[in-house]
Amino acid sequence: MNKNTNKKYDLEDRLIEFAVLIIKIAENLKNSRAGNHIAGQIVRSGTSPSLNYGEAQSAESLSDFIHKFKILLKELRETRVALKIIKRIPLIDDIELVDKGITECNELISIFVKSIDTANKNTKKDKNN
Repeated sequence: MNKNTNKKYDLEDRLIEFAVLIIKIAENLKNSRAGNHIAGQIVRSGTSPSLNYGEAQSAESLSDFIHKFKILLKELRETRVALKIIKRIPLIDDIELVDKGITECNELISIFVKSIDTANKNTKKDKNN
């Protein structure tokens, strides 16, 4: 396996592990109206990035790739806000699990912001050539 393919797999695996972490958090939220609402929301937004990443790998063009990454980034940011709400109330006993989710979410956001910036620069280079 070449190095580039390995990097793609590592990021995909990291997004899957993040989705698993989000599901664990959701499963441990308090059984209340707010807990159930946030659990449903965070499962949708927190598992979506891994699925959207898979879709981005089959993008039809660079602009399609960028668009899919922007959707992925929006879902990560939504998840981060939900995690902050969970922590602030708190809706879970295991705050360390939430802190781990917030840290990983922030790191993933940084990765995808940089990836989108790089892809946008490549788009501009293509237009100039």
